[in-house]
This record gives sequence, structure tokens and C-alpha cells, in this order.
Amino acid sequence: MQVIFEHWKYIIKNLWFVLPFAVVPAFFLSLSMDFSAIEIFLRGLFCGAPVHRFSEIYNAWSLFRMDSALGVIYSICTIVCLIVFMTALLAFAEKHMRIGKRTLSGVFSGFGNKSLVVFEVLFVYFVLYEIWALLLSAMLYSLSSIPSGVAVCLLSIVLILLFFALLIYLASALYLVLPCMQITGFRMYDAFLCSYRLVIGVRRQLMLSFLVSLVPTVCVFWGISFLSAPVAVIIAFVFLVFLLLSFSIRMVTLYFRVDKLDREDLLRSYKEL
Repeated sequence: MQVIFEHWKYIIKNLWFVLPFAVVPAFFLSLSMDFSAIEIFLRGLFCGAPVHRFSEIYNAWSLFRMDSALGVIYSICTIVCLIVFMTALLAFAEKHMRIGKRTLSGVFSGFGNKSLVVFEVLFVYFVLYEIWALLLSAMLYSLSSIPSGVAVCLLSIVLILLFFALLIYLASALYLVLPCMQITGFRMYDAFLCSYRLVIGVRRQLMLSFLVSLVPTVCVFWGISFLSAPVAVIIAFVFLVFLLLSFSIRMVTLYFRVDKLDREDLLRSYKEL
């Protein structure tokens, strides 16, 4: 259970220190999501009239909007902000856990090299996710040709659950690639082997932790897709702030745990910080 809740303890205790790192990327990510496509897909699925256009299905699952020039701009801003702010957040959290100090001094040392590593790993993450979304959309599109709306609904739900299970497994295998590259200096392939080895003992807990994050994420985003666009964006923004913090901080706390590194932030008192 420590894998599930340990990073939330860190986030709550240091909320005002880590919160600024997630605000800007969460803002652009909330703008880059196509809530209208999600609403069209869900309404068609549960009302017995499944969507028959592949582009609408894919837009509902993709993280980025490519349906307009503004959507492309928001998507590019999301990627850039994620690289910059995630690099700074991981460096801040690692420094705090290593020496017990919550200061920005030294966080931006070697920022260029660190940001290149974050870019490389995030690029792999995004490509794999978009391939996952593309395959899921293609299979959902093929199911839409079935005459029975009830059959389409049931088969689509089963397919989505299977793809979510696949996504969680892939995420658990690749999750520590980034800290392995940043902290040890490994290349991508060696970092993947290191990540896979480190999570073997906690894989079930890590997958459960992902599931705990995934279920409310799906429920929230499917629910707000039926609201007006401004309200959906505001709710998504608030939710994404904490989701991004959870994804990033869990990465560092888990690495320190499985690599058996001492955490100075747990040993030092508040006054010493």
C-alpha cells in the first residue's frame, strides 16, 4: 500500500512547493483535449447508435487535438510545458529527497541535458499511447458495423477494459525509465532493463496504484464531457494538476524505494528545511 499512497503523503506535505510545477502544463493539456468528441462517442455508445466515423472515435481517445489549428497549438504548448516543468519538478523532488532541502538552488543545473532526457522519454510515452489509442479506435470502429446496438455496447466495454489492462501493464514496465536515465545516466534500452528489474517486486502494487488513478480519471473525464466546454476545461484543469503531480512524484518516491535509497526529506525536521 505504500506504493499507492506514499507519493500522496509527499504531495500533501509539500503541496505549495510542487504545485506551481503542474499548473501550466495542466492548463494547456486541459485545452488540448476534445471533450465534444468524447461526448459524441459516449452518447452514441450507450444510446445504441455507435459512432461510425473513425476520426471521431480516435479524437475521443487521443491526448491531443488535431481537428483545428488552435488545437494543434494547444497540443504543442502542452508538450513543451510538460518537458520544461516536469524536468524541473523531478529535479526538485530528487534534490529534496537526497539532501532534505526544498529550495530551487541547483534545480536548474544541467537543465538542458535533463530536459533532453525528459523529451526522449515523453516522446516514447506519447508515441506508445497514441499507437494504443489508434489500435483501440480501429477496433471500436470495426465493432460499430455490428447491427445490434446492445452487442456493440457490451463488446466495446469489454474491449476498452482489456486495452486499459494493457495500458497499465505497459506503464508499469516503462515507468522508471526516466529516473533510471536521469539518475544513473543509462541509455534508453539499459534504462528500460533497469526499470523492468526494479519494479518486479512491486509490479502488482504499482499496477494497482495506476488503477486507483485511472478509474477516477476515466469517470471524471467521461462525466465532464457532457458539460459545457468552459466548465469541462476548468474541472479538467484542476484534476490534471493533481494527476500530473501524482504521476511525477510517484516516479521519484518509487525509485528511491525500490533502489533502496535513503530519503533525507523523511529524516530532517521541518525547521531544518
